[in-house]
Amino acid sequence: MDYIYTFMLTVMVILAITGLFIGVMNDAANFLNSAIASRAASLRVIMAVASIGIIIGAATSSGMMEVARSGMFDPSNFTFREVMILYLSVMLANIILLDIYNTMGLPTSTTVALVFCLLGSALATSIAVITSNEAISLAQIGNYINSTRAMAIVAGILLSVILAFSCGSFVMYASRIIFSFRYKKIFNRFGPLWCGMSFTSIVYFALFKGLKGILAGTAAIEFINDNMLLALFICWIACSMILYFLSMFRVNILKLNILAGTFALALAFAGNDLVNFVGVPVAGYDSYMLARESGDTAMKMGALASDEAANMGLLLIAGLIMIVTLWTSKRALSVSQTEISLSSQDESDGKFSSTPASRGVVRMAMNVNSTLARFTPQCVIDFIRSRFVKLSDEERAEGGSYDLIRATVNLTTSAILISIATSLKLPLSTTYVCFMVSMGSSLADKAWGRESAVYRISGVLTVVSGWFVTGFGAFLIAFCVALALMYGGNIAIVGVSLLCGWMLVRSNIKKNKAAAVPTESEHVVADDADGIIRQSVAEVSEAMRLATKIYDRTMIAVFKENRKVLREVVQQSDELYDMSKQRKKNIMSVLSNLKDNEIAAAYYYAQAIDYITEIARSLRNITHPCFEHIDNNHEGMTKEQIDDLMRINDDVEIIFARVNIILQRNDFSETHLVVELRDALFETISESMTNQLRSIKHKESSTKASMLYITILNETKTMVLHTRNLIKSQRYFVQHK
Repeated sequence: MDYIYTFMLTVMVILAITGLFIGVMNDAANFLNSAIASRAASLRVIMAVASIGIIIGAATSSGMMEVARSGMFDPSNFTFREVMILYLSVMLANIILLDIYNTMGLPTSTTVALVFCLLGSALATSIAVITSNEAISLAQIGNYINSTRAMAIVAGILLSVILAFSCGSFVMYASRIIFSFRYKKIFNRFGPLWCGMSFTSIVYFALFKGLKGILAGTAAIEFINDNMLLALFICWIACSMILYFLSMFRVNILKLNILAGTFALALAFAGNDLVNFVGVPVAGYDSYMLARESGDTAMKMGALASDEAANMGLLLIAGLIMIVTLWTSKRALSVSQTEISLSSQDESDGKFSSTPASRGVVRMAMNVNSTLARFTPQCVIDFIRSRFVKLSDEERAEGGSYDLIRATVNLTTSAILISIATSLKLPLSTTYVCFMVSMGSSLADKAWGRESAVYRISGVLTVVSGWFVTGFGAFLIAFCVALALMYGGNIAIVGVSLLCGWMLVRSNIKKNKAAAVPTESEHVVADDADGIIRQSVAEVSEAMRLATKIYDRTMIAVFKENRKVLREVVQQSDELYDMSKQRKKNIMSVLSNLKDNEIAAAYYYAQAIDYITEIARSLRNITHPCFEHIDNNHEGMTKEQIDDLMRINDDVEIIFARVNIILQRNDFSETHLVVELRDALFETISESMTNQLRSIKHKESSTKASMLYITILNETKTMVLHTRNLIKSQRYFVQHK
């Protein structure tokens, strides 16, 4: 057998291991979010419970490889080489696609990615096979591929989105009406019954979704299927009694319920979604062994159509890899953070911006709410409002993004919906259900207030639209890769494989570098006046250091017409501006942590942040026009203009350096020197501006260059003005703590 097939199999195995890492990063959000957001237990305990679920799920996996082996195409129409190219294309496309989504921190469905990768690769391979045989026409392509499965997945997306969101909203609303946010008193009476229903759904979910492969066809399962209502009632009574006795011993049954739900979802993930990561490589290995035994690489692969359980050892190894990824990957928590931030009880706009669609949805919802309020009795409105009175920060003992009631609702509703869909053989995605249930429950729980609704809806729309893009992107990438491999031969196989490897290595190097830099989300808010002073000094000093560096690099790059450097400083100035805006948003957190006699410190802190923002804004107004000027290949500046700006740049650098020294030392005795330097600079700018206007009148320089020159002068003056104000504010800040 040619070495190229060994190479292809090796690549698939490597990509399978990579796929397990990437898949866990993406799907961990499904079973971790509720427990993490509610702080039902420590992160180590949550991940330990999830790890147990994963390893049991992997060991009891159905091992159903028919999706990869023959679910999207008829293998009897393909030779060994064609099948290996098809599988390799799927792995290359699938890994690239999931890596892109994880990089953006967005959850998506591994099932959708796999199915559409298979469909795209199968279609491309089929076209190549048909066009190479004159006896076959393209009209017969339906004999080669199975598009019915893909259409079912698309229908499942729509069904998942609508059904999960609606059910999550309804169940959460009803639960909050019953228990309110101050649920502990009434929960002591009816909590075991309510949690009993939740446990029943979770047990049913674990049996029929997570363990369906090993328990299918057993007498117990058949009896439960034949007497479903009776079995569920008995299970509810038994669970409620057990939970009642546990509550008598001061066991928090809500936390126990959440951990059980986390276990069940992790079990189902490993038991059923494992095929998404290892199914294709295993099918490739089976094809390799069949061809090796026959000694004929041109043989048809009809034998793949037979169902065959996966090797237990391979499944356990895959499960262990998933557990290692869960414990070591920071990106898994990054994907989780997207859902948590969108469903948090706290007001936060997260990382998504407002869009016309989200604003329209909010306005429509407000109009509908106003209309309903006019027809609802006031007593009913007052009662409902009383059930949704949020707890103060002091009363929120859990301290999570939302409370234990909502976490239980999320897990229970997700488990019920997925269980029902499984029993009805409906293609509901675990990712879609878990995410949309969480969004629906957050809406019903009044988490989407007017301060954050537009941003959260933008996030939801972004994620949902990304799900549909998943199918299209997976299909397109796999289609192109398969065509390249079919027509490019062995050279293309090696080349594309190496290219994919390089992309993944490069992507992960960038992510590791980015992870090493503290993000604003990791920003620790000080809780006293002294802490705020230290925090403010550090932030202001760092901002001034960056501003100095960016301004100096911009001037030099403009003189040298260096487009690459200008592109970099544009990005740096944007980041500085975004960072300053984020700090302004954190002012509310600063205020909430201060005592009444320390409010003055927060006022000066807010002033300092405002001045930093204005400095960053002026810097953006310099870098962007400079880059556009050079990028559009406009005429450069004259020697006189360059000389003036070099002198001004030197003066600005001296002022900024002295400002940094003052801020770092908290010694404001030399502030008058900054004022003197500022006044001298302003005289220079005024003189340069006058000379430039005279030059424009006599047409001694180009219009574009002159406009850029004037822009730099004006924004530099504004930036230095705010720098002086910053020192003044910081001095009062330190002296009046």
